[in-house]
Amino acid sequence: MGLDEAGRGSIIGPLLIGGVVIEKSKLDQLSKIGVKDSKLLTPNNRNRLLKLIKNISKKVVTQKICPSEIDEYVSKGKKYRRLNYLEAITMGQIALNQDPDIIYVDAADINPKRFADDIRSILTKDVTIFSAHKADQKYPIVSAASIVAKCERDAEIAKISEENGYFGSGYPSDPRTIKFLEGWFSNQGEAPSFSRKSWKTWEKIKSTSLEDY
Repeated sequence: MGLDEAGRGSIIGPLLIGGVVIEKSKLDQLSKIGVKDSKLLTPNNRNRLLKLIKNISKKVVTQKICPSEIDEYVSKGKKYRRLNYLEAITMGQIALNQDPDIIYVDAADINPKRFADDIRSILTKDVTIFSAHKADQKYPIVSAASIVAKCERDAEIAKISEENGYFGSGYPSDPRTIKFLEGWFSNQGEAPSFSRKSWKTWEKIKSTSLEDY
């Protein structure tokens, strides 16, 4: 099984975890179809590969972590290791449901072993876990998971945009996203439900809005 996420640093929309379960004998097929880190692929290529991944894999799964759940963990403080821990235990739940023998995962924690241990704490049997930084660039099975997560995340963002207006990528580094959130806060007096209110970006947006009065 490969596990990866999409949308970790975004201020708008959910964080998506993608999981791909495949028979060991079919692993080489992922490389043959051109699977690579989703960030290196165009949206069209990601969607094309997603269909091929589903055909090759035993199981393809996603798990959505909504902004309110992210805010809850971030607000708990360092004692709970915040988003890293939430991500790890969610991956653990996905793995528990799919019962793989080996897991490859892109570690969100600065300590890859700790990230693997957090995943393992959810499991009910001994599973080999390869946890590494940039695993989506090293292991095709994790690359496949990154594509699954990214495609689902893009679909979620498109839906939010269609219902509420265009806001760019949803990341704090995107000026279009910041402009949208500033306008929303000025008009509504609060952050939208589809944004992560615990992000420090909101402190700046709120202070900027107050200066306008």
